[in-house]
Amino acid sequence: MRIVVKIGSNVLARANGRLSIARMAELADEVAALCDQGHQVLIVTSGAVAAGRAQVALPKTVDRVARRQVLSSVGQAILIDTYRSLFAADGMDVGQILLTKSDFSTPEHAANIRQCILAFFAYGIVPVVNENDTVSVESLMFTDNDELAGLLAGLIGADLLIILSSIDGLYDGDPDSPEARLIREVQPGEDLSRFVSKTKTSQGRGGMETKLRVAMGTAAKGIAVMVASGFRHGVLAGLVDGADIPCTRFLPAPRG
Repeated sequence: MRIVVKIGSNVLARANGRLSIARMAELADEVAALCDQGHQVLIVTSGAVAAGRAQVALPKTVDRVARRQVLSSVGQAILIDTYRSLFAADGMDVGQILLTKSDFSTPEHAANIRQCILAFFAYGIVPVVNENDTVSVESLMFTDNDELAGLLAGLIGADLLIILSSIDGLYDGDPDSPEARLIREVQPGEDLSRFVSKTKTSQGRGGMETKLRVAMGTAAKGIAVMVASGFRHGVLAGLVDGADIPCTRFLPAPRG
């Protein structure tokens, strides 16, 4: 099975912005186990800006765009080095791919991205993908890495897109309310916009609204999508193996 796993900033970063190495190590072990079972797994990771923010103290006078560029550049080095060391402990190599929205603008560019990722799979290397915030033009940035993950899932013909968030999935009300219920299954084309809050998480720049849009669009391409909490032990193996892991499952539309 070909799987795209998107890991959000709030899963990887502690409240102080520093990376949670223990959480990253557990997820790396889970991805490595899936690869050992013969699955091909691509990671779309957030967390570079958060890691950079914890490492570098910039003056408040620094321009907002320049601040993001510097923090993402410093943090990306920390992030990929952490992934490299964690996967090395499992006997696996990783390769870094940094993309911008313009990289998908022509068939030639898109085909080159696909060829690169398939080469990684062929040689047993885990692709670790993030948006290249250092050079991205703000007006052309991805809404967040959910959008990037959805594009990549379609590009490589993935069977499954897993979006790991800070909550178990999409609820029919405020997730903090005891009356709210987790929506366990979504049919192709089902309208759930009335349930979605536009509120964004503290570390990321996207929200459940983006996750719903990306999940519905990806499922419409015939790719199954699951939105789940990245804090549950064994979440990836459970989702892939069909265990009763709390999540929202977006059923794929029939392919062509």
